[in-house]
Amino acid sequence: MKNIISYKDYTGTVNFSEEDMVFYGKVVGITDSISFEGDTVESLVEDFHDAVDEYLEFCRENGKEPQQQYKGSFNVRIAPELHRKASLDAMAKHMSLNSYVEEAIKMRVANDAAL
Repeated sequence: MKNIISYKDYTGTVNFSEEDMVFYGKVVGITDSISFEGDTVESLVEDFHDAVDEYLEFCRENGKEPQQQYKGSFNVRIAPELHRKASLDAMAKHMSLNSYVEEAIKMRVANDAAL
């Protein structure tokens, strides 16, 4: 079971409130606030799609660039010794540290997807 839904390159969380008997969620990975809800799975998905479409329309009407979830860059904090080892191994392989980390992430994601 997935707890996420996607539409037009935006990803939303899926949660359920037993108290309110409603599904709800929000778009993750951006600082703008986009939330949605529904009392059925179908109405949740419909409201998610509508919320994303309304956000994109709002941005267009106001000359605002819509935020994108993943820009391809992020900061990573790791132990200094691991940083040193990764840097040295990358140099030995004639790779930049960025390429080295990207390759490591690709391998991990591929392995996890195979599970």
